[in-house]
Amino acid sequence: MLLPSTAKSDLEAVLGRYRCLFDRDVDGWDAFIATLMRPLPTWIWANPLRIDGQQLLELIAEEGVSAEPVSWLNPWWSSVAQRVSAPDPLAAPAAALITAASSIALRLPPGFKAGQRWWYCAGLAHAQEAVSQLPVMLLDVRPGHRVLDLCAAPGGKTAQLALALGNRGTLLANDFSAERIAALQGNLDRLGVLNASTTRSDGGNYPAAAGAFDRILVDAPCSSEGTLRRNPSLAQRGGYGASRTGGDALGRNAPGRASGRAPGRAHSGIGPERSQRMAGRQRALLRKAVQLCRPGGRILYSTCTFAPEENELIVAEVLDEQNGNLELVSCQVPGLLTGAGVTHWQGRDLDPSLSRCLRVWPHANDTGGFFVAVLQKSASVASLEVRLNSDDPRIGSTEVEPARLQLEVDDDHWLQGLSEHYGLPAAALASCRLHRQTRRGLHLVAADHRPSAVPPPQGSGLFAYRTNIRPPKLTTGAALLLGAAATRQTLELSPKQRDAYLRRELMRPSPEQVNDCRPGQVMVRYRGFTLGVAVLHRSGDLESLFPSRWSGCSAGGT
Repeated sequence: MLLPSTAKSDLEAVLGRYRCLFDRDVDGWDAFIATLMRPLPTWIWANPLRIDGQQLLELIAEEGVSAEPVSWLNPWWSSVAQRVSAPDPLAAPAAALITAASSIALRLPPGFKAGQRWWYCAGLAHAQEAVSQLPVMLLDVRPGHRVLDLCAAPGGKTAQLALALGNRGTLLANDFSAERIAALQGNLDRLGVLNASTTRSDGGNYPAAAGAFDRILVDAPCSSEGTLRRNPSLAQRGGYGASRTGGDALGRNAPGRASGRAPGRAHSGIGPERSQRMAGRQRALLRKAVQLCRPGGRILYSTCTFAPEENELIVAEVLDEQNGNLELVSCQVPGLLTGAGVTHWQGRDLDPSLSRCLRVWPHANDTGGFFVAVLQKSASVASLEVRLNSDDPRIGSTEVEPARLQLEVDDDHWLQGLSEHYGLPAAALASCRLHRQTRRGLHLVAADHRPSAVPPPQGSGLFAYRTNIRPPKLTTGAALLLGAAATRQTLELSPKQRDAYLRRELMRPSPEQVNDCRPGQVMVRYRGFTLGVAVLHRSGDLESLFPSRWSGCSAGGT
């Protein structure tokens, strides 16, 4: 279905200044405009912590929906699946992390609302535009790296980074907005991420006391021209368009894209003036990333806009400032049609090395638009000389003050009570540890996670166990994480009961369903996958404790 009839003239008006790039470097101006007038397909990826891609394909097929594997993404996702299942990904040789591509990244029809499916609520999948998955793929994150996501919300790329690390080690996910950090944390909890700490800071002024990082992602706030297929109002003359707008996986309108930078006033429309206004924030973010990057480390700068003022010109300016201590790394993705970075703009010849940047034009692969630059810092440049002290000799040695992640004196008994109630084996918690961050309860974090004290973490790991209520309660995120290992107090639901549970409705399970359960809290499952926690009352009624903020995940398919 095409967008309104005015769309073509609007698009040609606001994007006409790029026509010269098509005359010089890119084929298909008419195809470019025509593609922007079509709705965007939906893309999802199977969570390798919970489900195999083929299993997810089968679940979707049962709903009568056609899903296609994304061939240029799946080799990377297959290597990630290997890492999350490796006992010690740090010790695994690189060759062991490569496997035949499985169907983890999937393309679905436009308009498909993944967030309204039960399997999405259960953390079996995440919705993320295909080209938005490129930055983490090209950053070459490996287990053992210390990683910073400078503009992290809403969290799709953060989750990718966490999984690329094997859900171990240290990832800091920063954003300026408290509201967006909450949304970010919600996505990480649903997916079972244990190796991330969130921080709230102006990304352009991120404190050097945080230490140096092996990999830094700067997915910068931008004018969002590449999202026009999702946000056609951006092209309307005089229309209002906040940067990085869009709907979430539930089909709701999302707020404007916040960033690691302090937000300014959103401006209407798109065009060169808007791009110039964004450029100052983008330069500050990239400069800070260069400062925080460890010698020999890598930075990935990305946007979802076409504007050279926000892309190549930002990269060129920062490269020039570094006097040869920073270089662009060529990047390519087999199976993905990409364009080179712009080296001539508005009568000006740019640094030829900018051709090593990567551009994805929507009409080439039926995607959104995207820009990526991979930058490598010279191994000989002076370091910040601040690294996180770690018990693992393979991860840094120069000290920086670590955040305190510990239990209080009387907290030990909580773990014993939790394990006994659900029959959790010791192995279920072997690779993680509990710590008390607030009086509300306990967080679960990867055993080798070592965030810095500055900036102070907003959250480290997953909020797992509420201890300030009686009886204490396992959170939904922790239930999704630990449910497969539970041997007691579990209850399998029917399709009708599944939908009632996700809608937070009271239900009455059969005697056979509750035969092995005593009154109290239980984990509920559907087809063997945990959905969350419920209370089995002595009356026989089952009360859903599914989070009200997630209740848009209601039904859909069998």
